Amino acid sequence: MKNILENIDDVIDDIKKFEIQSITDKLEFQRKFSGKEGLLPQVLSYFKNLESSEKRKFGPQVNRLKNAVEEKIRTFNKHLIKEDVSYFDPTRPLDLFFPGSCHVLNLVTEEVCAIFNEIGFEIEEGPEVEDEFYNFSALNFPEDHPARDMQDTFFLDVTGKSWLLRTHTSPVQIRVMQSGKPPFRFLAPGKVFRCDHDATHSPVFHQIEGLFVDKNVRFSDLKGILEYFAVRFFGPGTQIRFRPSFFPFTEPSAEVDVLWSQYGNRWLEILGCGMVHRKVLENCGLDPEEWRGFAFGMGVERLAMLRYGIDDIRLFYENDLRFLSAEMDH
Repeated sequence: MKNILENIDDVIDDIKKFEIQSITDKLEFQRKFSGKEGLLPQVLSYFKNLESSEKRKFGPQVNRLKNAVEEKIRTFNKHLIKEDVSYFDPTRPLDLFFPGSCHVLNLVTEEVCAIFNEIGFEIEEGPEVEDEFYNFSALNFPEDHPARDMQDTFFLDVTGKSWLLRTHTSPVQIRVMQSGKPPFRFLAPGKVFRCDHDATHSPVFHQIEGLFVDKNVRFSDLKGILEYFAVRFFGPGTQIRFRPSFFPFTEPSAEVDVLWSQYGNRWLEILGCGMVHRKVLENCGLDPEEWRGFAFGMGVERLAMLRYGIDDIRLFYENDLRFLSAEMDH
């Protein structure tokens, strides 16, 4: 190796004469000069163990060798770019660095959970494959309710039993109430599935549902918590309204709208809510004369679309980097 350093001009001359016309040539050059078993790594390993006096003597030669190898590869890469040669070179360093970012749906989910966590709500999760009891029956859906039909629900025939992909995260509420002891105060975020697909609906989307069960819970408690959430999420001065509605699992029920100036001062729905139906409490083994509660549910995609002015739900799932890398401002 010392002999090579003393005759470095001959080695550099060999490097310059080495013809690289293709990727195969480049790989051969790297194998001989810059690869793991190549000349340059061997020289660097040898140089590292030299005495200080010899390092001062041979340092310039080592630098010349290193520069010659790097320049040869750099020249070949520039040639390919200039000639617009289409190829994939796994050894070439990236010209651009694309930092990863959190998906907008994850951002919204995390923020909603953080807001409710500030007022004592915990996070609970459950299975995405459910049976009809947890997804419908325990939630007071009648046997002939249209939500049970195939056009709304993905049913699965597994081991002779009718399973389904959950259509909401409400089954998590049933499972927690059956297995735990009140009071309850938690959110249930997660994926849900329905047979629907267009600019404002997706067969797979995300919900966040909340449940609060305790003694002497009132509808005014529900209103106060949702007003707090709206101001924290959408900003100071946010106006909301409650409209009477119907859900099998809550009574009374309501839908909540937000007033949007950027949409021409229109009221737009953001969630549904209501007091937990006494039959739901009974299905979970709770005495409705002792325990009362409220529940609410919101679509994450809906919140994100309203907040950021997104008009097509499919943008969340198409992996378009122009959309996914966009800065999402409040």
